[in-house]
Amino acid sequence: MSKSDDWHKGDAVRRDLMGAAMVERMAKGVYDDPIMEAFGDYAREAVFAKLWARPGLDARTRTLICVVSDTATHAWPELAIHLRMARRAGWSEQELSEVLLHLSGYIGLPSVREGLIVARGVFAEMRAEPEGGLGA
Repeated sequence: MSKSDDWHKGDAVRRDLMGAAMVERMAKGVYDDPIMEAFGDYAREAVFAKLWARPGLDARTRTLICVVSDTATHAWPELAIHLRMARRAGWSEQELSEVLLHLSGYIGLPSVREGLIVARGVFAEMRAEPEGGLGA
């Protein structure tokens, strides 16, 4: 089936945010069956083409919103994705750690603790990748 213009637009935004290597890893490990492929297609069109590409906020700000939202809602797998995107968008490990610590006064220590554990893993993984996980 042919992909829509929004699919292609969303795919380009997604690759820019995550990095091509991460997109390819997810294609082989998460989106490798018809059910998840359909979800990925929808996410490209509805989320990446329609939300991430909207004017009004830059990608750096949008990634931080996602990090805060994921932590507040205990969306740990998504937090890992969005922390990676936030690092690629220019946030430092220290800044993101401080954002998570700041949340402790608003959403509680247990959520922040788990968020920091996720961050520790993502940051270590990215440091081990070529170019610190910040390349294409």
